[in-house]
Amino acid sequence: MTALARPTNGRMIGGVCAALARRFGTSAGTMRVIFLVSCLLPGPQFLLYIALWILLPSEDKARTTAW
Repeated sequence: MTALARPTNGRMIGGVCAALARRFGTSAGTMRVIFLVSCLLPGPQFLLYIALWILLPSEDKARTTAW
């Protein structure tokens, strides 16, 4: 598994689905469909997406801030 960071290429809105797809080894399209289907269920999906958008570093920033 790779580090969880929003990629600079292949983003649609914030890159959260692309980052999760890369982390779990699926395609970004599959992860986007899963997110859209999950929006039909009750819950805080949009708030979680916004929180991940804010909390996940961008891929170029993640490279420069190595621990």
